[in-house]
Amino acid sequence: MFYATKFLRAKALMMNDRHYTEVSISVGERAVQMAQTVQINEFGGPEVMQLVQIPDRQPGAGEVLVRHTAIGVNFIDTYHRSGLYPLKMPAGLGLEAAGVVTAVGSGVTGVVIGDRVAYASQPPGAYASERVVAANRVVVLPEGIDEATAAASMLKGFTAWYLLFKSYRVQAGDTVLLYAAAGGVGLIASQWAHSLGARVIGVVSTEAKAELARANGCAEIVMAGDPDFVARVRELTGADGVAAVYDSVGQDTFIQSLDCLRRHGTMVTYGNASGPVKPFSPLELAARGSLYLTRPVLFDFIADQAGLHAARDALFAVLTSGAVNVSINHEYALADVAQAHSDLESRRTSGSIVLRP
Repeated sequence: MFYATKFLRAKALMMNDRHYTEVSISVGERAVQMAQTVQINEFGGPEVMQLVQIPDRQPGAGEVLVRHTAIGVNFIDTYHRSGLYPLKMPAGLGLEAAGVVTAVGSGVTGVVIGDRVAYASQPPGAYASERVVAANRVVVLPEGIDEATAAASMLKGFTAWYLLFKSYRVQAGDTVLLYAAAGGVGLIASQWAHSLGARVIGVVSTEAKAELARANGCAEIVMAGDPDFVARVRELTGADGVAAVYDSVGQDTFIQSLDCLRRHGTMVTYGNASGPVKPFSPLELAARGSLYLTRPVLFDFIADQAGLHAARDALFAVLTSGAVNVSINHEYALADVAQAHSDLESRRTSGSIVLRP
């Protein structure tokens, strides 16, 4: 927090249409509060992220100001930072957070000052001590769901919801293959699928992660990089293959994932951890038993209020019932965001990651 007194002129970073420029601020007797935000001015590794100070904003019509108490970190944040998903520079990062409403703009209904809220929303910019957000994109947290849990589960939990209910609707008795089963999305999705009566085969990279995945709904484990990966999955399914594959890895695993599917199975490719899938012929789907392929994006499923509320209600129901527990295994100060990204990309993390302003 920064304070300026009468006639003091201070240089700061002013946000204008999501661009930061250095300006001079003339202030009177009142105190000027400064917020912290993570900004990038170029694409690259974790080192390109900078923690800067900006004058706090007041919400406009239809907006609320949220003081963040916890911020979620997701693999998609690394895509934005690296340029795989390009952003206009300079840019913020982060898509989900939770906190307390400290100001409300005109025309806002359903949210009041003091409400505990969370959101998963574009554009990136959640890596900040506070943020102005459209009021219709935040959800009020019920008793029993703390802010850290909400920050760690909004984007990841909503992702698990659209995977299991919208991309391929899991049925009791289905066997499905889930990559990164010990990650933030994976731990939520495996528990959720298990609660629906599905048998989950989880893919992990270490024995420690295998143990974690088994404790969170995975009936079987296949190790990433196993030279007999497809044969192992076929063995676990009586040679039939799985009903659906949820693949967040992308390029390196795409073909082997297709080879694990049963006839008429569904390939859900929803991430690019190893890079985007290369162009391929649709005949590859026909040759493997008339497969279905989808490349879904979360924000298409929560673009309107009906979708957002459906995701909210489903997620809050499994969290409050205990069917799904969120594992926050790593917390970092906002100033240590580069280390958080480095650990995430090098697979040194499991479960969810939270930043603390």
